[in-house]
Amino acid sequence: MENLALIESFSEFKDDKLIDRVTLMAILEDVFRNALKKKFGSDDNFDIIINPDKGDLEIWRNRVVVADDEIEDPNEEISLSEAQKIEPDFEVGEDVSEEVKLIDLGRRSILALRQNLISKIHEHDNTTIYKQFKDLIGEIYTAEVHHIRHKAVILLDDEGNEIILPKDKQIPSDFFRKGENIRGILESVELKGNKPVIIMSRTAPEFLEKLFEQEIPEVFDGLITVKKVVRIPGEKAKVAVDSYDDRIDPVGACVGMKGSRIHGIVRELGNENIDVINYTNNLQLFISRALSPARVTSIAINEEKKRAEVILKPEEVSKAIGKGGFNIRLAGQLTGYEIDVFREGVEEDVELTEFSDEIEAWIIDEFKKIGLDTARSILDQDVAYLIKRTDLEEETILEVRSILKKEFED
Repeated sequence: MENLALIESFSEFKDDKLIDRVTLMAILEDVFRNALKKKFGSDDNFDIIINPDKGDLEIWRNRVVVADDEIEDPNEEISLSEAQKIEPDFEVGEDVSEEVKLIDLGRRSILALRQNLISKIHEHDNTTIYKQFKDLIGEIYTAEVHHIRHKAVILLDDEGNEIILPKDKQIPSDFFRKGENIRGILESVELKGNKPVIIMSRTAPEFLEKLFEQEIPEVFDGLITVKKVVRIPGEKAKVAVDSYDDRIDPVGACVGMKGSRIHGIVRELGNENIDVINYTNNLQLFISRALSPARVTSIAINEEKKRAEVILKPEEVSKAIGKGGFNIRLAGQLTGYEIDVFREGVEEDVELTEFSDEIEAWIIDEFKKIGLDTARSILDQDVAYLIKRTDLEEETILEVRSILKKEFED
């Protein structure tokens, strides 16, 4: 009963940790074996008998009886006179099994055992949590806002597990309040110092893909396949969808009547503008669809260089480029092709990089950020638009336009 009482005192917190008795007893055995090694130098000659049903264990020390003056290893050998105190008829050469009471280990050892046990159980809990969340990577997860920091939001799930939502994994328009439930995708989990660090993301393309699975039954059932998702979080996204059932309109099914199905997803993502596009193996058609809402006149594809030259009517160019160049950038990411836009009827154009000896690289980069990477694409826009869409001064823009105009005048 001494052992049982001590073990119960060691494991009084097991219910809080949700650890089963069998696992607890296995951890206890490991802890006790370490203590035996420390005290006796080895645990090879000790038997630990576990009874998980009762929550009890017994420790037996096995030694060989030797003559009183022939002891070489006190841990594995016992003198004849000492053995006969246990059982009078023991003889030299026989094996003696003697039960070790935990109380005999001493108060300090018992305190150390308890501390070691707590440490081992925490380690077990952390390993269990790590494995649990490792299996959930790529899935949508809901947790409650516990603490809002400058660089991250700390969340807690129903089990009290801490989940981190870093600032760069948040949609720019996200605003959280303590106690609010939020959704995101579990992006990664790793053990740092035996503590699991769980990272959530709301900006990953996979989050949008999983939202489609949750909100659109045909996607969940596999009738519609999400082929690819590209995003500029909080601004714009493009989703290519396909169906192997000709009776199903994948775009119509995803958007719903008057946008009813996709509205919840848009709201979840801070009113991110989502274009749903019919996927096709026809590359020209796919690029044309990817540039929606612009209407493409013609496309010339260079498969080797992964480039596509797209001709559009003048009024369609700004639609193809989109606000901040988002539309053309996402179309390129969706199709895997770098897309160059040209106005219909304009035969000659020059890449902006050709003017690098006259125009500084950072200025060229400013234009590229909004999808303008040729001379004509800049000359086709008015100065007021260029001032609004870039971080460039009016004087700089006028100077660039002057350089570009000379190219075509010459």
